[in-house]
Amino acid sequence: MYTNDEYGGPDYYDDYGHTGDPHLDMEYERAYYSNRMPENVKTFILNFRAAINEGVMFDIQNMYENTFPQLSDHHFDKSAWPDETEVGPLVDNDKVFMILYKELYYRHIHARIPGGPKLEQRINSFFNYCDFFNLILSSKKPVLLELPDIWLWELVDEFVYQFQNFAQYRARLTDKTQEEMEQLLNNNSNVWNILCILNVLHSLVDISNIKQQLEVETNGGDPATVAGEFGSQSLYKMLGYFSLVSLLRVHSLLGDYYQAIKVLEPIEIHKKSQYSHIPACQISTSYYVGFAYMMMRRYADAIRTFSSILLYIQRTKQLYSARSYQNDQINKQTDQMYHLLAICLVLHPQCIDESIQQVLRDKNYHDNMCKMQCGDLDAFKSFFIFACPKFVSPCPPPADAPFEDYVKDAMEHQLQVFMDEVNQQKDLPTIRSYLKLYTTLPLGKLAAFMDQSANEADPREIANLMIHLLCFKHKMKNIVWTKGSSGLEGKFQSGSELDFYIDNDMIHIADTKVAHRYGDFFIRKIVKFDDLNRRLHNINIK
Repeated sequence: MYTNDEYGGPDYYDDYGHTGDPHLDMEYERAYYSNRMPENVKTFILNFRAAINEGVMFDIQNMYENTFPQLSDHHFDKSAWPDETEVGPLVDNDKVFMILYKELYYRHIHARIPGGPKLEQRINSFFNYCDFFNLILSSKKPVLLELPDIWLWELVDEFVYQFQNFAQYRARLTDKTQEEMEQLLNNNSNVWNILCILNVLHSLVDISNIKQQLEVETNGGDPATVAGEFGSQSLYKMLGYFSLVSLLRVHSLLGDYYQAIKVLEPIEIHKKSQYSHIPACQISTSYYVGFAYMMMRRYADAIRTFSSILLYIQRTKQLYSARSYQNDQINKQTDQMYHLLAICLVLHPQCIDESIQQVLRDKNYHDNMCKMQCGDLDAFKSFFIFACPKFVSPCPPPADAPFEDYVKDAMEHQLQVFMDEVNQQKDLPTIRSYLKLYTTLPLGKLAAFMDQSANEADPREIANLMIHLLCFKHKMKNIVWTKGSSGLEGKFQSGSELDFYIDNDMIHIADTKVAHRYGDFFIRKIVKFDDLNRRLHNINIK
């Protein structure tokens, strides 16, 4: 730091320590702000900037995944990192680094600060994302910037999360001051607007040619032939792929489940690929795909999606023990998927992996599944509310709307859609349980089973039963994916373990599932065991 003697004593500086010479002022600000920071934080920021500018991927990833969270826990557990006025002079106001630093700065505020970010911080975070995406998308040539895939995923995922969080904040009018409402209505009508979000995500998909690359790769070709100048760069390629997954999430939050699955058509969602190396991305994809399938009444596909990813999580659960907001999100989504899987299995029973079934035998799941099988609508409702995404409305409340809380409107609409479907099926588990006991059963007798107080020959009860039986036939037939890259493809298949027809007021029932022949399995194992014993015996003799 420069001394007063060198530059004319105390009178040389103004009241703020400025000299009028920009070079000296920058040195002063750098020294002033760096003295306010812990030394290890200052060192981290300088090293982080150097690693990003030099493109040293190992150092960037290590500092992003390890050092930044550790420093956050130690120095900024419930407070914000130094803001741009403190960090800027330290790094010579490096434009690209400051955009990336502010992305982490605002993300930390959203995750750690009690009470959440202020309106000004939400707005500033939006404009910082605009700066980043403009830097990426407006350049005539690919930007020479290398970032770890995990950071690119979390950056795009956080972009959608902050949109979702702002939409809910904007819909809650009960806690807004008049000044905040005027600021929202007059000056920031386009901040976190749904059209801006969709425009950014689609622009990233288009500039990266990721759809074309995935289609060529699916057909066994070389994706580099269609990647183009931008898509051949890892930065653009991965941002494009993660944007496809984020579009799935955005459409699910808006309740457009068909479009949510359709946007993923280039991705073979039922197969692992080179892009599934980011666990959080893979798990988020399966959560939203499975939920969209469930809401489209494609229960077999939803069950397969949930079962597959839950098995993957069971095998790799040691990876999610570290404390981070992404790992917390993974653990929450895992619990949510077990709840959704329980709902699907009640509505559409089928066999699943034993290790997943064992988790569902837990008291909480088991008791509530029994309630749902008995037609308890409250159990369905509580499971759905816990497990569903936090839906948002595409439009904020109008300017003249009463000062009320509109946050739950979108969720209540989706809940009503789901409960309407459940109401149509609430008697089907009971009907199924009776049909499994018989090979033939008179209609009148089944009607009496369904309503113990009814007369067996009451024609109204029999007519009502016929409606439920037709509903059983209809609901057990779903579109099921069999092959193809599009998750919307599939064939109508019956998911019921039994079938029936009605002839002269008599229900004729037959099992549609062929029983497993366990004898052959055990014989093969016994023969294999005997062969192993012989080999061990021969080795001991020698």
